[in-house]
Amino acid sequence: MNPDLNLLQPYPFQKLAALFREVTPNEALRPISLSIGEPRHATPQFIKDALIAGLGGLANYPTTAGSDALRSAISDWLARRYGIPVPDAKTQVLPVNGSREALFAFAQAVIDRTQTGPAVVCPNPFYQIYEGAALLGGATPYFLNTLPEDNYALDFAQLPAQVWQRTQLLYVCSPGNPTGRVMTLQEWKTLFEMADRHGFVIAADECYSEIYFEQAPLGALQAAQQLGRSDYKNLVVFSSLSKRSNVPGMRSGFVAGDAAVLAKFTLYRTYHGCAMNPAIQAASIAAWNDEAHVAENRRLYTEKFARMTEILQPLLPVAMPDAGFYLWLRVPVADTTFAQQLYRDYNVTVLPGSFLAREAQGINPGENFVRMALVAGVEETLEAARRIAEFTQKL
Repeated sequence: MNPDLNLLQPYPFQKLAALFREVTPNEALRPISLSIGEPRHATPQFIKDALIAGLGGLANYPTTAGSDALRSAISDWLARRYGIPVPDAKTQVLPVNGSREALFAFAQAVIDRTQTGPAVVCPNPFYQIYEGAALLGGATPYFLNTLPEDNYALDFAQLPAQVWQRTQLLYVCSPGNPTGRVMTLQEWKTLFEMADRHGFVIAADECYSEIYFEQAPLGALQAAQQLGRSDYKNLVVFSSLSKRSNVPGMRSGFVAGDAAVLAKFTLYRTYHGCAMNPAIQAASIAAWNDEAHVAENRRLYTEKFARMTEILQPLLPVAMPDAGFYLWLRVPVADTTFAQQLYRDYNVTVLPGSFLAREAQGINPGENFVRMALVAGVEETLEAARRIAEFTQKL
């Protein structure tokens, strides 16, 4: 067996199950889960219809690169969404089976094991796929703590020069998981300069980009264009329909950016066997070509966030994030204690922030925070808010 598998840590939800193992939830209350970021709004009917209409494509092997129609739909969407020139559908866009698969596979294609001590940098707290991808790619992960006193911005000075000299890949997530923070143009400028200086590739995870409340988040390709980097050198963005269109089970997304990097990634995926189901491609084209359902999705999230923050603000330091569907909330006791007792007394599940982070620079930046995924319906979300408020009052 691959010995690097022994380096992997338990997934956050495995840790949560262990935390709850000796706890019996209050059976007088129906369970409400805010722990998993799985969209639970209804899948639009027109996407289901397109999926069914595309079933004839099952008679053919799909190509790794996806259909021309799908790549064109994605390219056109990128141009509309970010106000950028239409990316080259053949060289700058590649459909993938969801951003999770692509984020993992990308590291396997990018990391050069022949170099001494390859490093991969990612934010902390973070999506654990980044760490696993680095470890199984033969690299060492390093973490940049994103802290409230820095407005959750990446502070590149946290890592020494010798780490940056070995860095081959850097993951960023904007809007961020779990904070919902959106990177600024100045931050992108600094990051691009760092990539030029040290030669690493930027993997920009943008799977939450279409859930926002006021201003549409700045995207990585958009920032690159504004900064005169029209070739997207060493930049690849990752996006998905899961959150945007409420189709997490479709496993449909894309990567886009530097044509030279994508050519190598396409070669890797040719051997990896990750071609997208033709029926999924047909449904994906329909989804990328429609914005009305996305606007309705945002309306529901906006209502939930506004009403939930109104309920919790008298008791907890809660505020609307820039974007995304998470509340990243500092709690008055240890995050594991808060989660365990809330589950025991009120049958509401939240995720301890420390489970989403690693100790780095002497701290675990997720400690004393919990992540709440506002993915359920409006009424269920508000019921959870009322229970959390009552629980917090008793604390």
